[in-house]
Amino acid sequence: MSAAASLLGPASFDAGLYTDVSRLARHSPDLLDDMIAFYSAAGLVLFAVALAAAWWRARRADGTTMARALAAPLVVVVLYGVNTMVKGAVHEIRPCQAIPGSFTLESCPPAGDWSFPSNHAVIAFAAATALWAVNRRLGTAMMMAAVLMAASRVWVGVHYPHDVAAGALVGLVLAAPIVLAAGRTAPLVERARTGRLRPLLSARPAAG
Repeated sequence: MSAAASLLGPASFDAGLYTDVSRLARHSPDLLDDMIAFYSAAGLVLFAVALAAAWWRARRADGTTMARALAAPLVVVVLYGVNTMVKGAVHEIRPCQAIPGSFTLESCPPAGDWSFPSNHAVIAFAAATALWAVNRRLGTAMMMAAVLMAASRVWVGVHYPHDVAAGALVGLVLAAPIVLAAGRTAPLVERARTGRLRPLLSARPAAG
């Protein structure tokens, strides 16, 4: 077992909290568990829809807003890649593998599918952070959805709390400066709005 695995595995500082959450999930109503498991498995689709909605709304906004809306999906993809490399370097074993008798609401990922940090949390918080820079109301709503996504990953039994907390931190800290910097490309967006890409970049009437 690697040093990282032994440090963050069964002896993890929050293994007790993970066990408490798992016990609560085990004794919760099936309907609640089913709803949380469904959101945990398919909820990232909601963030994809929100990113598309932000782009659509940005067609009526200024160039800075559109630049950030266009950058938002790219930021999510880049941070997913960064997080995957971190997971591969840390090699933290999933709690449902490391802790005997763990209760899970979905199949425990196989060996080699590492736990730290949570990809779901990174994606959700990166998307929510990027969306906040595009549209405050939408971003706020998606930030709450990101919190629920992170919590659901612990509830279904596939992550420690520190996995999702670290994933949230990665999404927040790295996405914010990147998407804000993307706003500096506004002049390029404004020029593109006068060309063939205008239908994709603007819903505002053309200047007469």
